[in-house]
Amino acid sequence: MNRTIDRRSLLCAGAGLAAGALLPGRARAQTKLRFAAVFSDTDIRAEMIKRLGADIAPDHSIEAHLNSTLFRQGTELVALQRDNLEMGNIAPQDISKQVPAWSVLTSAYLFRDANHLNAFFASELGAQMKKQVEDQLKVKILGPTFFGTRHVGLRGKKKVNVPADLAGVKLRMPAGDAWQLLGRSLGANPTPLAYAETYTGLQTGTVDGQDNPLPNVQNMKFYEVMGQIVLTSHLVAFDLLTMNLKAWQAMAADKQKAFQAAVDKAITWSANEHVKREAELAEGFKRQGLDVYVPNINAFREHAQKIYLASDEAKAWAPGIIDKIAAIK
Repeated sequence: MNRTIDRRSLLCAGAGLAAGALLPGRARAQTKLRFAAVFSDTDIRAEMIKRLGADIAPDHSIEAHLNSTLFRQGTELVALQRDNLEMGNIAPQDISKQVPAWSVLTSAYLFRDANHLNAFFASELGAQMKKQVEDQLKVKILGPTFFGTRHVGLRGKKKVNVPADLAGVKLRMPAGDAWQLLGRSLGANPTPLAYAETYTGLQTGTVDGQDNPLPNVQNMKFYEVMGQIVLTSHLVAFDLLTMNLKAWQAMAADKQKAFQAAVDKAITWSANEHVKREAELAEGFKRQGLDVYVPNINAFREHAQKIYLASDEAKAWAPGIIDKIAAIK
Protein backbone atom coordinates (compact mmCIF):
# COMPACT_ATOMS: atom_id res chain seq x y z
CA MET A 1 0.00 0.00 0.00
CA ASN A 2 2.71 2.44 0.97
CA ARG A 3 4.67 1.56 -2.14
CA THR A 4 1.63 2.44 -4.30
CA ILE A 5 1.23 5.78 -2.54
CA ASP A 6 4.90 6.52 -2.96
CA ARG A 7 4.74 5.74 -6.66
CA ARG A 8 1.67 7.93 -7.11
CA SER A 9 3.31 10.72 -5.16
CA LEU A 10 6.36 10.51 -7.36
CA LEU A 11 4.25 10.54 -10.52
CA CYS A 12 2.28 13.56 -9.29
CA ALA A 13 5.45 15.37 -8.31
CA GLY A 14 6.96 14.66 -11.71
CA ALA A 15 3.86 15.92 -13.47
CA GLY A 16 3.94 19.07 -11.36
CA LEU A 17 7.57 19.75 -12.26
CA ALA A 18 6.86 19.17 -15.94
CA ALA A 19 3.91 21.57 -15.84
CA GLY A 20 6.04 24.14 -14.01
CA ALA A 21 8.70 23.89 -16.67
CA LEU A 22 6.13 24.97 -19.25
CA LEU A 23 5.35 28.18 -17.38
CA PRO A 24 7.55 31.04 -18.67
CA GLY A 25 7.81 32.70 -15.29
CA ARG A 26 8.98 29.50 -13.62
CA ALA A 27 11.12 28.03 -16.38
CA ARG A 28 14.11 30.24 -15.67
CA ALA A 29 14.84 33.70 -14.33
CA GLN A 30 15.61 36.40 -16.87
CA THR A 31 19.07 37.91 -16.78
CA LYS A 32 18.68 41.67 -16.41
CA LEU A 33 20.91 43.73 -18.68
CA ARG A 34 21.25 47.38 -17.75
CA PHE A 35 21.66 49.54 -20.86
CA ALA A 36 22.91 53.15 -20.88
CA ALA A 37 22.91 55.69 -23.70
CA VAL A 38 22.95 59.43 -24.32
CA PHE A 39 20.03 59.39 -26.76
CA SER A 40 16.44 60.20 -25.77
CA ASP A 41 13.37 58.00 -25.66
CA THR A 42 12.14 59.56 -28.93
CA ASP A 43 15.27 58.43 -30.77
CA ILE A 44 14.96 55.65 -33.34
CA ARG A 45 17.61 53.77 -31.39
CA ALA A 46 15.37 53.74 -28.32
CA GLU A 47 12.87 51.75 -30.37
CA MET A 48 15.76 49.58 -31.58
CA ILE A 49 16.51 48.65 -27.96
CA LYS A 50 12.83 47.88 -27.30
CA ARG A 51 12.76 45.57 -30.31
CA LEU A 52 15.94 43.88 -29.20
CA GLY A 53 14.48 43.37 -25.72
CA ALA A 54 11.42 41.67 -27.19
CA ASP A 55 13.56 39.32 -29.28
CA ILE A 56 15.90 38.22 -26.48
CA ALA A 57 13.12 37.44 -23.99
CA PRO A 58 12.59 35.25 -22.03
CA ASP A 59 16.33 34.69 -21.53
CA HIS A 60 17.15 38.35 -20.94
CA SER A 61 15.48 41.63 -20.09
CA ILE A 62 16.88 45.06 -20.91
CA GLU A 63 16.62 47.85 -18.36
CA ALA A 64 17.16 50.97 -20.47
CA HIS A 65 18.58 54.20 -19.00
CA LEU A 66 18.46 56.94 -21.66
CA ASN A 67 19.35 60.66 -21.71
CA SER A 68 22.55 59.90 -19.75
CA THR A 69 20.45 59.28 -16.63
CA LEU A 70 22.57 56.40 -15.32
CA PHE A 71 26.04 57.44 -16.49
CA ARG A 72 26.96 60.79 -17.97
CA GLN A 73 28.00 61.03 -21.60
CA GLY A 74 31.46 59.59 -22.19
CA THR A 75 31.63 57.48 -19.02
CA GLU A 76 29.58 54.49 -20.18
CA LEU A 77 32.65 52.62 -21.47
CA VAL A 78 34.42 52.77 -18.12
CA ALA A 79 31.23 51.57 -16.43
CA LEU A 80 31.24 48.52 -18.73
CA GLN A 81 34.89 47.85 -17.94
CA ARG A 82 34.26 48.06 -14.20
CA ASP A 83 31.30 45.64 -14.39
CA ASN A 84 28.91 48.43 -13.36
CA LEU A 85 26.96 48.15 -16.61
CA GLU A 86 26.02 45.26 -18.91
CA MET A 87 25.29 47.08 -22.18
CA GLY A 88 25.96 50.52 -23.61
CA ASN A 89 25.84 52.55 -26.81
CA ILE A 90 29.45 53.70 -26.95
CA ALA A 91 30.96 56.39 -29.18
CA PRO A 92 34.07 55.28 -31.12
CA GLN A 93 35.63 58.54 -29.90
CA ASP A 94 35.51 57.16 -26.35
CA ILE A 95 37.16 53.92 -27.45
CA SER A 96 39.92 55.88 -29.19
CA LYS A 97 40.89 57.43 -25.83
CA GLN A 98 42.08 54.00 -24.72
CA VAL A 99 42.91 52.42 -28.08
CA PRO A 100 44.61 55.17 -30.13
CA ALA A 101 44.51 53.10 -33.35
CA TRP A 102 40.73 53.53 -33.26
CA SER A 103 41.03 57.29 -33.80
CA VAL A 104 41.07 56.62 -37.54
CA LEU A 105 37.42 55.53 -37.28
CA THR A 106 36.51 58.95 -35.87
CA SER A 107 37.99 60.95 -38.75
CA ALA A 108 35.94 63.04 -41.15
CA TYR A 109 34.95 61.74 -44.60
CA LEU A 110 36.13 58.19 -43.87
CA PHE A 111 32.98 56.18 -44.63
CA ARG A 112 30.85 56.86 -47.69
CA ASP A 113 27.50 55.83 -46.22
CA ALA A 114 25.80 53.33 -43.89
CA ASN A 115 26.44 50.43 -46.28
CA HIS A 116 30.16 51.19 -46.38
CA LEU A 117 30.23 51.41 -42.58
CA ASN A 118 28.55 48.02 -42.21
CA ALA A 119 30.79 46.46 -44.87
CA PHE A 120 33.85 47.62 -42.95
CA PHE A 121 32.70 46.07 -39.66
CA ALA A 122 31.84 42.84 -41.49
CA SER A 123 35.29 42.73 -43.11
CA GLU A 124 38.48 41.08 -41.85
CA LEU A 125 39.91 44.52 -41.04
CA GLY A 126 36.82 45.38 -39.02
CA ALA A 127 37.06 42.08 -37.16
CA GLN A 128 40.68 42.86 -36.28
CA MET A 129 39.75 46.23 -34.83
CA LYS A 130 36.86 44.75 -32.84
CA LYS A 131 39.27 42.16 -31.43
CA GLN A 132 41.62 44.96 -30.38
CA VAL A 133 38.85 46.35 -28.21
CA GLU A 134 37.92 42.98 -26.76
CA ASP A 135 41.53 42.13 -25.92
CA GLN A 136 42.54 45.51 -24.56
CA LEU A 137 39.34 46.88 -23.01
CA LYS A 138 37.55 43.63 -22.13
CA VAL A 139 34.25 44.62 -23.75
CA LYS A 140 32.38 42.95 -26.59
CA ILE A 141 31.38 44.99 -29.65
CA LEU A 142 28.07 43.63 -30.95
CA GLY A 143 27.79 45.97 -33.93
CA PRO A 144 27.75 49.57 -35.22
CA THR A 145 24.59 51.60 -34.62
CA PHE A 146 24.38 54.02 -37.54
CA PHE A 147 22.33 57.09 -36.69
CA GLY A 148 22.68 59.34 -39.72
CA THR A 149 25.19 61.62 -41.37
CA ARG A 150 26.49 64.60 -39.40
CA HIS A 151 25.93 68.09 -40.80
CA VAL A 152 26.62 71.58 -39.43
CA GLY A 153 23.65 73.56 -38.07
CA LEU A 154 24.04 77.28 -37.31
CA ARG A 155 22.07 80.01 -35.56
CA GLY A 156 22.92 82.77 -38.05
CA LYS A 157 22.19 83.21 -41.73
CA LYS A 158 25.77 83.69 -42.95
CA LYS A 159 26.30 81.49 -46.00
CA VAL A 160 28.91 78.76 -45.55
CA ASN A 161 30.57 77.31 -48.64
CA VAL A 162 34.14 76.41 -47.59
CA PRO A 163 35.88 75.70 -44.25
CA ALA A 164 37.22 79.28 -44.06
CA ASP A 165 33.62 80.45 -43.69
CA LEU A 166 33.46 78.68 -40.32
CA ALA A 167 36.51 80.51 -38.91
CA GLY A 168 35.70 81.72 -35.39
CA VAL A 169 32.34 79.92 -35.29
CA LYS A 170 31.81 78.32 -31.86
CA LEU A 171 30.67 74.88 -32.91
CA ARG A 172 29.30 72.69 -30.16
CA MET A 173 31.06 69.34 -30.04
CA PRO A 174 31.07 66.63 -27.38
CA ALA A 175 34.00 66.73 -24.98
CA GLY A 176 37.13 64.77 -25.88
CA ASP A 177 40.15 65.20 -28.13
CA ALA A 178 38.69 63.22 -31.06
CA TRP A 179 35.56 65.38 -31.15
CA GLN A 180 37.52 68.61 -30.86
CA LEU A 181 39.78 67.52 -33.72
CA LEU A 182 36.71 66.83 -35.84
CA GLY A 183 35.47 70.37 -35.20
CA ARG A 184 38.85 71.87 -36.15
CA SER A 185 38.94 69.76 -39.30
CA LEU A 186 35.81 71.61 -40.43
CA GLY A 187 37.48 74.99 -39.93
CA ALA A 188 35.43 75.88 -36.84
CA ASN A 189 36.25 76.70 -33.23
CA PRO A 190 35.02 73.55 -31.42
CA THR A 191 33.39 74.16 -28.04
CA PRO A 192 32.73 71.20 -25.70
CA LEU A 193 29.16 71.03 -24.46
CA ALA A 194 26.99 68.12 -23.29
CA TYR A 195 24.35 66.88 -25.72
CA ALA A 196 21.53 67.64 -23.28
CA GLU A 197 22.74 71.25 -22.92
CA THR A 198 23.04 71.97 -26.64
CA TYR A 199 19.54 73.40 -27.12
CA THR A 200 20.08 75.97 -24.36
CA GLY A 201 23.57 76.70 -25.67
CA LEU A 202 22.16 77.55 -29.10
CA GLN A 203 19.28 79.50 -27.60
CA THR A 204 21.53 81.71 -25.46
CA GLY A 205 24.38 82.08 -27.93
CA THR A 206 26.88 80.14 -25.81
CA VAL A 207 27.57 78.31 -29.07
CA ASP A 208 26.96 79.42 -32.65
CA GLY A 209 26.15 75.98 -33.99
CA GLN A 210 26.22 72.23 -33.55
CA ASP A 211 26.88 69.18 -35.70
CA ASN A 212 24.46 66.27 -35.69
CA PRO A 213 22.52 64.03 -38.06
CA LEU A 214 19.11 65.36 -39.07
CA PRO A 215 17.14 62.83 -36.95
CA ASN A 216 18.96 64.13 -33.86
CA VAL A 217 18.16 67.71 -34.84
CA GLN A 218 14.52 66.68 -34.99
CA ASN A 219 14.51 64.66 -31.75
CA MET A 220 16.20 67.40 -29.71
CA LYS A 221 14.31 70.25 -31.45
CA PHE A 222 17.55 72.05 -32.35
CA TYR A 223 15.79 73.38 -35.45
CA GLU A 224 13.83 75.72 -33.18
CA VAL A 225 17.00 77.65 -32.32
CA MET A 226 18.86 77.44 -35.65
CA GLY A 227 18.62 79.38 -38.89
CA GLN A 228 20.33 77.02 -41.30
CA ILE A 229 21.68 73.55 -41.91
CA VAL A 230 24.82 73.20 -44.00
CA LEU A 231 24.84 69.70 -45.49
CA THR A 232 28.56 69.09 -44.97
CA SER A 233 28.06 65.30 -44.67
CA HIS A 234 31.36 65.23 -42.80
CA LEU A 235 30.83 62.09 -40.75
CA VAL A 236 28.81 58.92 -41.17
CA ALA A 237 27.67 58.85 -37.57
CA PHE A 238 27.73 55.64 -35.59
CA ASP A 239 28.10 54.38 -32.08
CA LEU A 240 28.75 50.82 -31.03
CA LEU A 241 26.32 48.53 -29.27
CA THR A 242 28.67 47.08 -26.70
CA MET A 243 28.45 44.50 -23.94
CA ASN A 244 30.34 43.81 -20.75
CA LEU A 245 32.60 40.87 -21.59
CA LYS A 246 31.69 38.91 -18.46
CA ALA A 247 28.00 39.16 -19.33
CA TRP A 248 28.75 37.97 -22.86
CA GLN A 249 30.93 35.06 -21.74
CA ALA A 250 28.29 33.98 -19.21
CA MET A 251 26.09 32.91 -22.14
CA ALA A 252 26.38 29.46 -23.70
CA ALA A 253 27.57 29.40 -27.33
CA ASP A 254 24.07 28.80 -28.72
CA LYS A 255 22.69 31.66 -26.63
CA GLN A 256 25.45 33.96 -27.88
CA LYS A 257 24.54 33.07 -31.46
CA ALA A 258 20.85 33.78 -30.88
CA PHE A 259 21.63 37.01 -29.04
CA GLN A 260 23.90 38.24 -31.84
CA ALA A 261 21.24 37.41 -34.43
CA ALA A 262 18.71 39.50 -32.48
CA VAL A 263 21.21 42.37 -32.28
CA ASP A 264 21.88 42.23 -36.02
CA LYS A 265 18.16 42.32 -36.75
CA ALA A 266 17.57 45.33 -34.47
CA ILE A 267 20.58 47.26 -35.80
CA THR A 268 19.53 46.67 -39.42
CA TRP A 269 16.02 47.93 -38.68
CA SER A 270 17.40 51.05 -36.98
CA ALA A 271 19.83 51.85 -39.81
CA ASN A 272 17.08 51.56 -42.42
CA GLU A 273 14.80 53.83 -40.39
CA HIS A 274 17.54 56.47 -40.08
CA VAL A 275 18.20 56.47 -43.83
CA LYS A 276 14.47 56.88 -44.48
CA ARG A 277 14.09 59.64 -41.87
CA GLU A 278 17.06 61.64 -43.21
CA ALA A 279 15.54 61.88 -46.67
CA GLU A 280 12.27 63.18 -45.23
CA LEU A 281 13.75 65.69 -42.80
CA ALA A 282 15.84 67.76 -45.22
CA GLU A 283 12.70 68.87 -47.03
CA GLY A 284 10.80 69.18 -43.78
CA PHE A 285 13.30 71.64 -42.30
CA LYS A 286 13.12 73.75 -45.46
CA ARG A 287 9.36 73.98 -45.04
CA GLN A 288 9.90 75.13 -41.46
CA GLY A 289 11.91 78.10 -42.73
CA LEU A 290 15.50 76.91 -42.33
CA ASP A 291 18.04 77.38 -45.10
CA VAL A 292 19.19 73.88 -46.04
CA TYR A 293 21.91 73.65 -48.68
CA VAL A 294 25.04 71.79 -49.82
CA PRO A 295 28.41 73.61 -49.56
CA ASN A 296 31.62 72.83 -51.46
CA ILE A 297 32.04 69.27 -50.19
CA ASN A 298 35.39 68.75 -51.93
CA ALA A 299 36.83 71.80 -50.16
CA PHE A 300 35.64 70.47 -46.79
CA ARG A 301 36.97 66.97 -47.52
CA GLU A 302 40.40 68.20 -48.59
CA HIS A 303 40.71 70.50 -45.58
CA ALA A 304 39.65 67.79 -43.14
CA GLN A 305 42.02 65.19 -44.57
CA LYS A 306 44.91 67.64 -44.39
CA ILE A 307 44.17 68.38 -40.72
CA TYR A 308 43.85 64.70 -39.81
CA LEU A 309 46.99 63.54 -41.58
CA ALA A 310 48.98 66.23 -39.75
CA SER A 311 47.52 65.34 -36.34
CA ASP A 312 49.18 63.40 -33.52
CA GLU A 313 46.33 60.88 -33.74
CA ALA A 314 47.44 59.82 -37.23
CA LYS A 315 50.69 58.46 -35.76
CA ALA A 316 48.69 55.58 -34.23
CA TRP A 317 47.04 54.59 -37.50
CA ALA A 318 48.10 51.41 -39.26
CA PRO A 319 49.99 52.08 -42.52
CA GLY A 320 47.68 52.49 -45.49
CA ILE A 321 44.51 51.96 -43.42
CA ILE A 322 42.64 54.86 -45.02
CA ASP A 323 43.14 53.33 -48.47
CA LYS A 324 42.21 49.86 -47.18
CA ILE A 325 38.95 51.17 -45.72
CA ALA A 326 38.17 53.12 -48.88
CA ALA A 327 38.66 49.94 -50.97
CA ILE A 328 36.02 48.00 -49.00
CA LYS A 329 32.86 47.56 -51.08
